[in-house]
Amino acid sequence: MIIGLTGSIASGKSTVSHMLAERNYPVVDADLVARVVVEPGQPALEEIRRAFGDRVITQDGTMDRRLVGELIFNDPAERKRLNDIIHPAIRKEMLKQRDEFLADGWNTVIMDIPLLFESRLQHLVDKILVVSVTEDTQLLRLMERNGFTEQEARARIASQLPVSEKEKGADAVIYNNGTLAETARQLDQILEGWRAIP
Repeated sequence: MIIGLTGSIASGKSTVSHMLAERNYPVVDADLVARVVVEPGQPALEEIRRAFGDRVITQDGTMDRRLVGELIFNDPAERKRLNDIIHPAIRKEMLKQRDEFLADGWNTVIMDIPLLFESRLQHLVDKILVVSVTEDTQLLRLMERNGFTEQEARARIASQLPVSEKEKGADAVIYNNGTLAETARQLDQILEGWRAIP
């Protein structure tokens, strides 16, 4: 079984991902893969250099994340150009990792994909688990975690599909507004219900 784990910014998806790893489930993490595919020597980094120029490559040969972020944040065309390079590379690497876990005999693989719905990757997974929080909790956590003003936090939240929409596409939802113990209890119930053994 392939479980797609997703949520929204500051919903606690990473916390649930860690809980799954602690329970011995293999996790393919899209954020980690996204870093790997733009490391020096990777084809995607060369494509980014060609598309955006040498200015986006730092002295040590890595991608200047801050500059690239600034270039694409308010420019949908530039964001699309970057995504058209990075997303296929990320998908390819994620599927490679997933297939390696399955070949190694794992029964259940977790694919931790923050933008599962936005990137229309539902077809890659058998079940979708959404980590959800109330808007107020999400806003407060994001401001505390990233040091954002309320306006900055709201802009980041607004750039993603609303959590309520993600819940509609989920096979199960973890409501992560309470304690870690409550979140863990919900997770264990879902895994048991799905008979998802590692």
